[in-house]
Amino acid sequence: MELDVDLVLELIYRTTFLAIQISAPMLLTALAIGLTISVFQSVTQIQEMTLSFIPKILLTAIVMIITMPWMLELLIDFTKDLFKIIGQLQ
Repeated sequence: MELDVDLVLELIYRTTFLAIQISAPMLLTALAIGLTISVFQSVTQIQEMTLSFIPKILLTAIVMIITMPWMLELLIDFTKDLFKIIGQLQ
């Protein structure tokens, strides 16, 4: 196997898709919490900007801890595949 344009593009695609997969749970959690707190602030007319920081940080950390085994499995599989490809290069 040679390092050609198709292989490089496939690796770029897989790396980008992996980054999106790994970051999605935390980003979606922060988005949902921010939206929920914004609706709560609008309903109660509380206009405190710092109100959303602590829940976002806590819930994002909890989601990260819960999804850590899944994320590590994805990274390990990707790394194994990458080393297989590197081993087959001429």
